[in-house]
Amino acid sequence: MFLTEATGAGAGGMLIMVVWMVVLFGIMYLLMIRPQKKEQKRLKAMLADMAVGDAVVTTGGFYGIVIDITDDDVIVEFGNNRNCRIPMRKGAIAEVEKASE
Repeated sequence: MFLTEATGAGAGGMLIMVVWMVVLFGIMYLLMIRPQKKEQKRLKAMLADMAVGDAVVTTGGFYGIVIDITDDDVIVEFGNNRNCRIPMRKGAIAEVEKASE
């Protein structure tokens, strides 16, 4: 009789531990994974919608205008003298501001 009570309590404790693991994973998903996926989706849509003439800010903090776009790269023009054109990866662009009509 004493042995069966101990195994019953152990199984109940194991069930509670599994429930806590599931709850902690759910909280971690809601606080960390979901917002990161949402931000990645927003960034991907922003880069897909980028067009020639849009103003961009690079991850390094430089402001420029998009001159040309290829599949993976863009050519960005920096400065007022229009002589500084640098090719860079699309992933190096942090923000895009659409050209005003």
